[in-house]
Amino acid sequence: MKIEKEYDLICVGGGIMSANLALLAKLLNPKLKILILERLNDVAQESSAAWNNAGTGHSALCELNYCPENDDKSISIKKAIEICKKYEISKQLWSYLVTEKYLENPTDFVTSVKHYSWVTGAENSDYLKRRYQAFKGHFMFDTIEFTQDKNQMKQWFPLLMNDRNADEIMAASKVNRGTEVNYGVLTKALFSILEKEFDTPVHCTMEVLDVDSDTDLDWTVEVKNTETKEVHQVDAKHVFIGAGGGSLLLLQKVEIDEKEGYGGFPVSGEWLVCNNPEIIKQHNAKVYSKAGIGDPPMSTPHLDTRYIDGKKQLMFGPFAGFSPKFLKEGSNLDLFKSVQFDNISPMLGAFWHNLPLTKYLIEQVMMGKDARMDALRKFVKNANNDDWELMVAGQRVQIIKKDEFEGGKLQFGTEVISSKDGSITCLLGASPGASNATAIMLQVLEKAFPELLETSEGKRKLREIVPFYNTELTSEIFKKELKKSKKILKL
Repeated sequence: MKIEKEYDLICVGGGIMSANLALLAKLLNPKLKILILERLNDVAQESSAAWNNAGTGHSALCELNYCPENDDKSISIKKAIEICKKYEISKQLWSYLVTEKYLENPTDFVTSVKHYSWVTGAENSDYLKRRYQAFKGHFMFDTIEFTQDKNQMKQWFPLLMNDRNADEIMAASKVNRGTEVNYGVLTKALFSILEKEFDTPVHCTMEVLDVDSDTDLDWTVEVKNTETKEVHQVDAKHVFIGAGGGSLLLLQKVEIDEKEGYGGFPVSGEWLVCNNPEIIKQHNAKVYSKAGIGDPPMSTPHLDTRYIDGKKQLMFGPFAGFSPKFLKEGSNLDLFKSVQFDNISPMLGAFWHNLPLTKYLIEQVMMGKDARMDALRKFVKNANNDDWELMVAGQRVQIIKKDEFEGGKLQFGTEVISSKDGSITCLLGASPGASNATAIMLQVLEKAFPELLETSEGKRKLREIVPFYNTELTSEIFKKELKKSKKILKL
């Protein structure tokens, strides 16, 4: 595949983010010249890969860390509303692609799986009830059900209810419209559309070494073919760095003020994966519980039904691991290379103010299989060691940024860093990234290609693709679009 000299947009990274950005841009203006570069020999090999990604279709239906408790004991659902809307935006893009015959079979990557929240103890049960009441009053979540009846829970998730004591206090909530998503399959499908319909293939085994400002209008991207060792210089009006954990190291080479003070902390994930088909058969749900006191939000334990390579799977976790690599296929020097003069203070501040996280990570890394199985047995009382094996998932790099009070803070979630003129953008951070990819990439389009979104034709086209974009959501609009995507995606 030939690489030309000039492009309108270069996307660095062959994951779900670049796939969304390039496809949205092409749908709005098919004449745009776009180059997509991937370091590995295929797309969706890092965070977008099925086994490397939690893959729930994060829609805030069951994840309790999106609903913090306020000082007055009320439950804030603001973040849950935001994440739910963003996930529905992703579903709307997929629905549009199915309707326009770009995607043939949505069931290849998205499946209906009910989403449950489940807690034990009087205090947690009280919290879950108050969350249910807050959810029930909002049109996005008004189909939620709640119970403290163990017989009802036995019907909802029988595997968790085996061998329970009659005096155990517990509570659960359920939302039927939950989904399970294989982002590896989806990412490959989106890139296939780009290649077949828009003549925009992904160039693999192409590692971006540097990004330099060329003139006031262009960026020069230095690219090395990892097989032939040939180096190319390519110009682009816009560059998007969407290389997962590798984005920070590349951003640090870009001469823009907006990058100052950003650091990253790598965390790897590990799962217990069930290898017994009889047990896998007994569970068809995503069940999320509450993180332990002092544990970080990413530690929220869950027992997940997954569909990977056409096969039903069951996994429990996550357990945190540590590696200095920023990518699974990265270098052990990544963390050390990322420490620079402008981010030393934020990184030290974040470390000092997150000592409980450091303690948590050390404890997690030191856990043997027996200790992990004990954690699983809080969910599945009679879990047998022989039925479960440990699998290492992908690398995540949590954002560290400047903070005027603490020097630096660790930030969960994702963030778009952009030059003032929007000509270069970079995505940092982790969960719930993949599930919110379409909404996040619309943010990038707003910064990089405002002209695509400001014309009457651009606005009309975008409303057709994503009806929720820049729309004040009402119950009527939300439920209409929910019903539509449910039918089109065969959920």
